[in-house]
Amino acid sequence: STMSALNASLFGVGLVAYLWKRFVRTAIYGPQVILRVGGVPEHFNIPFHDAIPALAARGVNVKWSDQPGGTGAMTKGLREGSLDVVIALTEGLVTDLARGNPSKLVAQYVQSPLRWGVHVAAKATSLQSIADLRGRRFGISRLGSGSHLMAFVLARAQGWDPKSLEFVVVGGLDKAREAFAKGEIDAFMWEQFTTKPLVYSGEWRCVGVCTTPWPCFAVAVREETLEKHAEAVRQLMAVVREKALAFKAEGAASVRRVTAQYGIKADDAAQWFEATQWSAALGMDCAMLDNVASILRDVGVLDDKAVDTRSMTFAFPSPIRTT
Repeated sequence: STMSALNASLFGVGLVAYLWKRFVRTAIYGPQVILRVGGVPEHFNIPFHDAIPALAARGVNVKWSDQPGGTGAMTKGLREGSLDVVIALTEGLVTDLARGNPSKLVAQYVQSPLRWGVHVAAKATSLQSIADLRGRRFGISRLGSGSHLMAFVLARAQGWDPKSLEFVVVGGLDKAREAFAKGEIDAFMWEQFTTKPLVYSGEWRCVGVCTTPWPCFAVAVREETLEKHAEAVRQLMAVVREKALAFKAEGAASVRRVTAQYGIKADDAAQWFEATQWSAALGMDCAMLDNVASILRDVGVLDDKAVDTRSMTFAFPSPIRTT
């Protein structure tokens, strides 16, 4: 029939257009590359999510997976090969790379420090300040995670012996809620604004804040991925940087997104947004990495042997220019 012929014709035109689009994209960017990317399900990673559609148009197919287990879960994913790229805490990445993780640091994602809230159960009325937590049980998401490492930094700031800390591995944020409810832990450190809804509801109290003495989130990539797909990783970071700059420039609209998506009150979201500076530029500050390694040695997370932070970083080859 005429209708069948028309439908077949339209299908043919659509197929030709699709194949032509793929041909053009492949000619410009090369064949499509799949990158398995992991990050915490938090407001910091909005620019990464915003970048995914634009990257697909450039031939980089980002398979994103939320990582509620945090940095410790992500470094494990890199080691096991279930993740290609992670956005994780700088100190956690330095620690695991120093211990032989087959990955490299490619970029500082967030340049500003992280504000770690020091939380207790609201019903624990005897715990009113950080000083009250000396000798208490700290819940941590997993060994080597940010919540683990920052407890040592907190101990150092308070003048406590880091060796006196008692840790209980609980898993991520939801597991920490269960551990508090069962009375298994006395304190839990997590990003201050992510936990705001638990403080609003009266389930937790925040008795203090510990700020990292370094930029908070970096991007690490498996060496195997860099050997095969360095140009795709470069494209990834270029688009993420564009989206981060746009997100920052959008001001009040971005604050509204954070409020709507993450349940953080507008004034708290605005405070977080104002304090957060994205970078996403390629390369790492090795002097900063040396300082991170030095503090991690001081608190006993890393042993005393020298850490070559330069060997942890990746220098991208010059992009191929076509004339």
